[in-house]
Amino acid sequence: MNAKRALIEPGATTLSLRRQCALLGLNRSSGYTPGSAGGESEENLRLMHRIDELYTACPFYGSRKLTAVLRREGHPVNRKRVRRLMRRMGLESIAPKPALSRPHPRQAVYPYLLRGLVIARANQVWSSDITYLRIERGFAYLVAVIDWHSRRVLAWRLSNTMDTAFCVEALAEAIRRYGAPEIFNTDQGSPFTSEAFTGLLKQHRIRISMDGKGRALDNIFVERLWRSVKYEEVYPRQYQSLRAAHAGLAAYFRFYNTERPHQSLANQTPADVYDNSQPLQRAA
Repeated sequence: MNAKRALIEPGATTLSLRRQCALLGLNRSSGYTPGSAGGESEENLRLMHRIDELYTACPFYGSRKLTAVLRREGHPVNRKRVRRLMRRMGLESIAPKPALSRPHPRQAVYPYLLRGLVIARANQVWSSDITYLRIERGFAYLVAVIDWHSRRVLAWRLSNTMDTAFCVEALAEAIRRYGAPEIFNTDQGSPFTSEAFTGLLKQHRIRISMDGKGRALDNIFVERLWRSVKYEEVYPRQYQSLRAAHAGLAAYFRFYNTERPHQSLANQTPADVYDNSQPLQRAA
């Protein structure tokens, strides 16, 4: 099976491409070649995978430090190339964010509402972010919606493009399954400042909070989730296709929510903390 057929089999079933992607919980664009459809060479894909590893270990590395490390490892790269690949991957260091995370000039940016806020119950604050996901001979993007109090992953989606649609789909699923939170926090990336995304939040009367520019750690719980996902699932598995990635992540997030104890939650699981918070909210 070649890369374009790694996720679905066009013509091998009576189901349409759109329906096959819907059944897999994927954005329709994911039915096409993962990552390589964007024209990146095999060499650049290898560099992107290595940059992802370095960034996951050291999220404070910007393009300058990553370039220095890659050169020490024998990669003939310059900073301009590394910076372009980082933008393509949607990576941001603790330093000011790359252009990919800047909002569209006509899209509103909202204040950061979580500074000094005591988060004491489920559905008080949700958050979302996008991360680069490595796949053999390609890549994809993963978005997740997480409850800050319980760390529960409420919804997620995969796509091979950094667009708005798969982010809106994840948000809509989370609201449909768990109701609406009081506050929703994201970075200032264009998918999250789009009218489609913020409009859905406003429709449900959810207060919108956004990280300050260059403040990647404002969204710290999602950053910690990405480290866990990559070290515990993505890197050991070495996904061969988007289909394999989707199946692996589905199993991992079930494990993460219902079986994996969290030290910060007194060794409870996110599902336990989230579910135990619900009776208290209803009583209140």
